[in-house]
Amino acid sequence: MRQTSKISFLFAAFSLSVAGFTASAQEVITIQQAIDKTLNNNLQVKQAQFSAALADENYGQSKNALLPSISGSINGNRNFGRSIDPSTNQFISQQFNAASGSINGSVDLFAGGQKVNQIKQNKLLLDADKANVEKVKNDLILQVVTSYMQILFNKDLLKAAQQQLEVAKQTLNQQQQLLDVGNKTLADVSQAKSQVATSELEVTNAQNNLAISYLTLNQLMELPSDNKFEVQVPLVDAITYAKNSYSAPEVVATAMTVFPDIRLASLRAQAAEKAIDVARGTYYPRLSFGGGVGSNYSSIKPKVTEVNNGLKEVVIGKVQGTQQPVVNEVPDILRTLSNYSFGSQIQDNFNQFVGFSLSIPIFNGYQARSNVRRAKINYQNAQVDEQLSKNNLNKVIYQAVADLRAAESRFRSTTNAFAAQKDAFFVIEQRYNVGLANSVEFSTAQTNRNKAEIDMIQAKYDLLFKSKVIDYYLGKQIAF
Repeated sequence: MRQTSKISFLFAAFSLSVAGFTASAQEVITIQQAIDKTLNNNLQVKQAQFSAALADENYGQSKNALLPSISGSINGNRNFGRSIDPSTNQFISQQFNAASGSINGSVDLFAGGQKVNQIKQNKLLLDADKANVEKVKNDLILQVVTSYMQILFNKDLLKAAQQQLEVAKQTLNQQQQLLDVGNKTLADVSQAKSQVATSELEVTNAQNNLAISYLTLNQLMELPSDNKFEVQVPLVDAITYAKNSYSAPEVVATAMTVFPDIRLASLRAQAAEKAIDVARGTYYPRLSFGGGVGSNYSSIKPKVTEVNNGLKEVVIGKVQGTQQPVVNEVPDILRTLSNYSFGSQIQDNFNQFVGFSLSIPIFNGYQARSNVRRAKINYQNAQVDEQLSKNNLNKVIYQAVADLRAAESRFRSTTNAFAAQKDAFFVIEQRYNVGLANSVEFSTAQTNRNKAEIDMIQAKYDLLFKSKVIDYYLGKQIAF
C-alpha cells in the first residue's frame, strides 16, 4: 500500500511539474508590470488626463486674456432707393455702391483684478486636475494589488484542492483494495467516494474563482478577457516577514503630504477661495484703452478739383450819393467735378482714433453680490470636503495599521494550527491504514487539515496585502 501511495504521489508531482512547465510558456507578469499595464491602458486614467488637458488649456487662455483684443471688419453694399450718402451724410434716392473697413483694438487697464485672479484660480484648478490623475492612478493601483493578490490566493487554493483530491483518490483506491480482501466494509468505500466527490467540487469551485480573478485583472488592464498570463509568486520571505513597527501617527503624517486625495481636496479648496476674489472683481469699475483706424468709399462721391486763376474784382457795394461802385479783389477759383477713384477715397478718408472707456457698476439686481455669496458657500463646502478627506485618511490608516498587526497574529496562529492539524491527520491516516480508526475519524481529520490549510493561505495573503496597503498610503512603490 505504501508503494502504491508513493507511486501516486510521484505521479501527482509529475503532473504539477508538467502544468508548471505549460504555464511557464505563458507571459509571466510581476505586480509592477500589472500596474504599468493598467495605468497605460485604463480608460479612467485617460479620462482624467483629458480633464487635465482641458484645465491646462483654460489656464493658458486665462493668461492670453491679458493681451489686447484686435478685430477688423470690411463692409460692401449696393444701395437702392432712399438712403444716406456716406460722403455727405444726406438722404438721396439713387443707386450707388459703398464700402468701408476698420481695425479696432482695446485692452483692459483695470477690471477689479478679475483676470489676474482668474489666472491664479485656473492654475490651482490645473494642479487639482493633475492631482486627480494621480488619485485615479492611486485608486487603480490598489485595485490591481487586490486583484493580483486574489489570483495568488486562488492559485494556492486550487493547488491545495488538487492535492486533497489526489489524497482522496488514493484513499478511495486503498479502501477499494481493502474491501476486495475483506478488511473494509462497503460503507468505508462509500465514505471515500463521498470525499472524492467533495474534493472534486472544491477543485471546480477553485478553478472558477481563479478564472474570475484573472478576468478581473484583465478588465483592469483593459486587455481581452481571454488574454492568458501568469502572475509572479512572491518569495516566502516576503510573505512571512512584515514590519509591525509602523506607527499610525507617523503613517498619517507622511500620507497627509504624499497622498493625492489630500492634495486634490486642498487644491480644490484653494481654487474655491480664489473664486471669491474673481467674483468680487465685478464690484469695481472697468477701465479700458482702445483705438482704431478706418476708411470708406462711395461710388457717387465726386472728386472736386480747384484751379486758381489769380484774383478777380468783385463789386461789393456803392458809395452813397455818388453811386460809385466799391470793388474788392478775391481769388478766382474754378471748381470742377471728376470721378473719385476707390484708391483715392480710401486714402483720403483714412481716419484714426484713440480713447479711454470707463464702465462703473451701479446696480445690477444684486447679481454681483449673489455671485460673491455663492463663491463663499462653495469655498466653505470645499473646506469641509478637505477636512473630510483628512478625517477619512486618518481613520483608514489607523484601521490599516491595526489590521496589519491582527493579520500578523492571525498568520502565526493559522500557521501553527495547520502544522498541528497536518500532524494530527498523519497520525489518523496511519491508524486508518491499519484499521485502528474508522472512516468518520479519517474524514473529519482530513476536513480539519484542509480547513487549516485554507485558513493559513488566507492569512498569508491577507498579511501580505495588509503590509502593501501601508506602503500604498506611504506613497511607496508596491512590489514583491
